[in-house]
Amino acid sequence: MSRILLSPVRIEASIDPRLSRWLWLVKWLLAIPHYIVLCFLWIAFVFVTIVAFFAILLTGRYPRSLFEFNVGVMRWNWRVSFYAHTALGTDRYPPFTLAEVSDYPAHFDVTYPEHLSRGLVLVKWWLLAIPQYIVVGIFVGDWGWGDSDSWHAGGLVPFLSLVAVIILAFTGRYPVHLFNFLIGLARWVARVGAYAALMTDEYPPFRLDMGGQAAPPLTKTSDGASGP
Repeated sequence: MSRILLSPVRIEASIDPRLSRWLWLVKWLLAIPHYIVLCFLWIAFVFVTIVAFFAILLTGRYPRSLFEFNVGVMRWNWRVSFYAHTALGTDRYPPFTLAEVSDYPAHFDVTYPEHLSRGLVLVKWWLLAIPQYIVVGIFVGDWGWGDSDSWHAGGLVPFLSLVAVIILAFTGRYPVHLFNFLIGLARWVARVGAYAALMTDEYPPFRLDMGGQAAPPLTKTSDGASGP
């Protein structure tokens, strides 16, 4: 007997069939209005998460309205990220909305949990997530030696995104395999983000699920083994 194991975090994207060779040079500039809005949304996200922390601690439930708001902020952020800097896989300007937009090429969602552990909420966002933070830091953050005599390098995601758009500029084609890898990295980061934001008790897998569509579900057999 088997049961289906689905990740509660869904992140998907698709490449525009005709991408401009040079628009990526100014997308970060065009996205400035979004960055301004997102700055305030992320501040609200932090306060909402603090409120949710106490709600979960006392009741074992994440208030639905607060959950939907935080999912909306992460969804908005993913659309802007996909457009302007993470993968630059679309030339369609991101909509100004927290809601899902079915015809936009980037999607994000988190399944609402009916119950969350009151004990885990005390440790999962800092202690349990430390190994994941190290990995995510390599994916998206700066790393190096120090400030004065140091060498710094950008994260893996911005570096690979730059490689992808340079290839696009010279060939007119976005490298699909590189796109799939970038979405896999973004999917990993999104799962860690949702876990750290107390939105799920499922520990993010140390697994790179590549490709624009969500990975197929895993099945767990009665003896505990997992398989496709």
